[in-house]
Amino acid sequence: MDSSKKRMVIIGVGESGTGAAILAKDRGMDVFLSDSGKISPHYREILEREGIAYEEGSHDLERILSADEIVKSPGVPFEAPVIKEVMSKHIPIVSEIELAGRYTDSKMVCITGSNGKTTTTMLIHHILRHAGIDASLAGNIGKSLAWQVARDPHKVYVVELSSFQLDNMYDFKANVAVMLNITPDHLDRYDYEMQNYVNAKFRILRNMTPNDVFIFWQDDPVITEQLRHITTEARLLPFAEHQEENSAAYIDAENELVFRTPGTNMKMPRADLALNGLHNVFNSMAAGLSACLFDLGKDDIREALADFTGVEHRLEFVADIEGVRWINDSKATNVNSCWYALEAMERPTVLILGGKDKGNDYSEILPLVQRKVKAIVAMGLHNEKIVEFFSPHVKVVDTDNLNDAVSACRELSESGDTVLLSPCCASFDLFKSYEDRGRRFKEKVLSLKN
Repeated sequence: MDSSKKRMVIIGVGESGTGAAILAKDRGMDVFLSDSGKISPHYREILEREGIAYEEGSHDLERILSADEIVKSPGVPFEAPVIKEVMSKHIPIVSEIELAGRYTDSKMVCITGSNGKTTTTMLIHHILRHAGIDASLAGNIGKSLAWQVARDPHKVYVVELSSFQLDNMYDFKANVAVMLNITPDHLDRYDYEMQNYVNAKFRILRNMTPNDVFIFWQDDPVITEQLRHITTEARLLPFAEHQEENSAAYIDAENELVFRTPGTNMKMPRADLALNGLHNVFNSMAAGLSACLFDLGKDDIREALADFTGVEHRLEFVADIEGVRWINDSKATNVNSCWYALEAMERPTVLILGGKDKGNDYSEILPLVQRKVKAIVAMGLHNEKIVEFFSPHVKVVDTDNLNDAVSACRELSESGDTVLLSPCCASFDLFKSYEDRGRRFKEKVLSLKN
């Protein structure tokens, strides 16, 4: 590496790592990427075109440990041997989001939570774009924030942030922070300590000033408890199902959504929302409050909340086959997310569960399963926990592949039923990602029509 330049090493090559590399290169740094796995042809072609040095299949520790700073991709755990080596040498580790924030003054609307992040992020972006604001998606959606800051800047970024991305953010600041909920998730990454996970989520409040705004679900016990123990200078705009003290958004007695902020006072019939289910009412409240902070016209906000088309893999209708509705909710990778999906079901349901368990407690969904689910199809390599927990309460069929799972669902369902893929688990035992799981599920279901 050139000793006259800042040495930046990026560990993990994907959308985040590649974007960080391009921004670092454009800022005159000496950049090197390292990935212990195989780099996809798409990102390899970008790196070669940009003339950025990289390695795959191993880590050159000598080169990595010569870095002035490390950007760690969110998917790389702290327990990885290379990260332990870096930490032992006290080399600073930051996230791609932290790096990007150093080189832009654009407004940041940042969304986190255990469930609903993607829907709310896309809904906020939809409202802002509908009103003519130059807003772009970033974080877990779309092009990396670092790449956009380097090559395609925008006035506003709507950024979905996982706890993994928040872990290595220090000086980055959200202008608007949205926290939807906190339920157990990724506990395997946080030493199975819920408070560690909560602390990671609340890093979204770092560096916020009295000019910034924190939007949060007022009925979430974990959020409200944490707020008793921390302080923030940000203005608080809580939302709730029913009006409570200081609620900025809620549902009134006429079943209308009410939004009350210092700059906006408006209502909208709940029936006009594009998205169904109570969880989507909360997502719409969070998105509407965020939009109110940009002094948008009330009609712009109402129209956008009414015509939003939804998110792939989140309660996505796939097909109606012989009177059975098939729903893809592959993005439900934790128990609470499945709870919201079941809450929205209005017909007898055959539920597909399974995948890589992250320390799940299935008791949260048991009452809904007992009321709404006629059978469970377990789809995964290790279904013992699901079978043992649910078998005393509902018929459970154990499968270890997608084809057998869909076949079982077809046998168990009849006209008037719903088949719901809402797995509660990560996808990595049988699939590359939850997107891969959802798309392959949709392909298999649609093949039943042939």
